[in-house]
Parts: sequence; C-alpha cells; structure tokens
Amino acid sequence: MLVHFIVHESFEAPGAYETWALKRGYNATFTRLYLGDTLPVIVDSLDILIVLGGPQTPSTTKDECPYFDAAAERDFILQCISAGKAVVGICLGSQLVSEALGAAWEKSPETEIGNFPITLTTTGRSNDKFEHFDLSIEVGHWHNDMPGLTPEAKIIASSQGCPRQIVEYTNLVYGFQCHMEFNAEVIEGLIEASKDELAGLIENKYVQQPDVLRANDYAKMNETLAVFLDRLTEAYLTARHQ
Repeated sequence: MLVHFIVHESFEAPGAYETWALKRGYNATFTRLYLGDTLPVIVDSLDILIVLGGPQTPSTTKDECPYFDAAAERDFILQCISAGKAVVGICLGSQLVSEALGAAWEKSPETEIGNFPITLTTTGRSNDKFEHFDLSIEVGHWHNDMPGLTPEAKIIASSQGCPRQIVEYTNLVYGFQCHMEFNAEVIEGLIEASKDELAGLIENKYVQQPDVLRANDYAKMNETLAVFLDRLTEAYLTARHQ
C-alpha cells in the first residue's frame, strides 16, 4: 500500500495521517511543493492520495506563490480519482478536491482555529466509515474557507462555524475541512508560522490562542481518524478487486 502526500508548507505537516500510514506498515511518499518538488507523472503506483492544507486558496496564482500551481494539483487529483484511487483532501486540500470535481470553493461563515466540536449529520450517522464517530466530537480547525459541493456530494459533519466540515464526494473521495491530524508537533509549527494572524484574531470566538492550542488534547481525534482511514482502505481494496 502506497500513501502519497502533497505537502504545501513545512508547517502544514501530515501529523496523524503519516503516523497512521507508518503504523500500518504502508509506504509513504511525499511531494513537498515548498521545497520545489514536482507532482508525480504517473498515478498508477499510488493507492491513497492525501492532499494537505496551506495558507493558499485554490485561487492563489503562481505570481502570488511560485511553488503553488492550483491547476496542476486539480488535474493530478482528478487523475487519481478517475483511476479509482482513494483521495482525502484536508483544508486547502479539500477545496482542491472539490474544484477538481467541478465544485467551486467558498468562504466559510467563520474563521476557526483550535479545537471545536463537529456534529455528524443524519447522512454521516448512517455512513459506515463514520459509525465509530461520536455524534459530536472535538477536532482541530485552522481555516477561513470550505470546499464546494458537487450534486452528488454528501455532508458528513458540520460545525457551528462551518457547515462543511467533512464531505463525501464518492465512496473513495473525501474532503476534511477540519484537521483531525493535529498533534503537539503540528500545532507548534502552525503557531510559529501564524503569530501575527493569531494576534489579530484574539477577539474571535472561534479562535484559540497559543496557550490553549498547546493545552488541547489531540489523541482522541487522531484515533478516530485512524479508524476512518482503515475503513477507507478497506473500501479501496474491495473496489480494486471487484
């Protein structure tokens, strides 16, 4: 099993996604765009694509960020989806997944940074990949935007600040606006990269400051994410052998 990560920034690290892959004994490969890596030419060898977050939006131009090519990422994501690969987009990644499928990203009603609960929708509660989720579970957030919805998309979970926290596009393709991969190391990198942003949002009710961010417990969300990823992998293997 080969899990490939697209990493936009050093401080938007894979966290619990990478931990899950390594604990399962899967091979993990990386396109670190901020270091000048290029996207793979061939998608056949990979099984699961995980597209991470970043401060960019899908509308960010190459003039604004020379190593970020939204069109190339959308094309690569669509290649993976068309080839029957499992795909998970996180934050910016979720918005790129939606755009690859023809649904434009949108601004979220609220900026959310920190640990806040998401709640499963009726659709989410009936989805076997999410039956292990609590009806309401505290997860990580660090966003201003949210993914678009295709006609076939199903909203799995929402929050008070954002109506599209987890979206199912197909049985193998998901967008996570939330960050269930957060751990102490990932959070420290984000805090270091976002000092001015955090200071400017000190009055925002959905934004936690560094002392709270560091004190949050990320273990349960990481464990819950791992079970989802196991079930996604099972669905991928089943589809591959049909």
